[in-house]
Amino acid sequence: MKTIGNGNPWLIRGFILLVFLGGWHLLTLRSSFEAKGKTDEQLQMMEFNGDIVRTGEGGYAWNPEKMKGVPGPLAVMEKARTELGEAFVIKGTNDHGIAYLVLYTVSRFAAGFLAASVVAILIGILLGLNRVLFRAVNPFIQILKPISPLAWMPLLLYTVKDPKWTAILVVFMAAVWPTLATTAFGVSSLKKEYLHVAAILQLSWFKRLCRVILPGAAPTIVNGLRISFGSALVAVVPAEMLLGELGVGYLSWIEWNNLDIAGVIFAILVVGVVGVILDSGFNKLAGLVTYQE
Repeated sequence: MKTIGNGNPWLIRGFILLVFLGGWHLLTLRSSFEAKGKTDEQLQMMEFNGDIVRTGEGGYAWNPEKMKGVPGPLAVMEKARTELGEAFVIKGTNDHGIAYLVLYTVSRFAAGFLAASVVAILIGILLGLNRVLFRAVNPFIQILKPISPLAWMPLLLYTVKDPKWTAILVVFMAAVWPTLATTAFGVSSLKKEYLHVAAILQLSWFKRLCRVILPGAAPTIVNGLRISFGSALVAVVPAEMLLGELGVGYLSWIEWNNLDIAGVIFAILVVGVVGVILDSGFNKLAGLVTYQE
């Protein structure tokens, strides 16, 4: 246990990755086609359906363009190489490179998340400073908070009649409630001594907000933002899939319609990588505004 505890985490990560890729490759290997035991009519039907193709030696082999099952890591790597090689290429109205698709997804996510954060923090501060108002509004927050943001999508699409704004509003609905609830709780739980000192110093409401309330409730607010961040990131991809808007979610859906499972796996990996980068950046930013007592 001591050796594992003092080991290099990068070596352990590399070992886990190698085991995973090796197991994935072995599980997706397919044996060569055997024509033995099959009649000429069966072989002709399989060739007609595109399941097998003739080889140069006059035999048969599985059709590589119609391989069934989950593709292996080599096929996914080849798909990734192709997509990354055309990352900044626009071939048509609905055929943009992966770099543009990531940009579209991140821009929708950023717009919805930032708008939700501003609204939630402002309303949460007002609710946190007024206990009576907080107790009156809290039941409505608890009812709205567990509703899936995708459940709002038909109503939002009917209202705004614009898929782009609908996707942003879906992200907004996913992010607003956790931050609103935690902000109200953090402000209401603020130490009364802080507010008393602000009153003694006769600080204006704005200075009291910026120098006392927000710094004092910052750890709780940041925790709510972390929850909202994850919820918003999870919501933006299915919103793009259902709305047909260009983005990473759109890529996943198109690859599925084309029955390109390697492309679907590539899109999933892109979502994961983008999520890790955004989450890492958010955590660094959150570390600048939080403090330890």
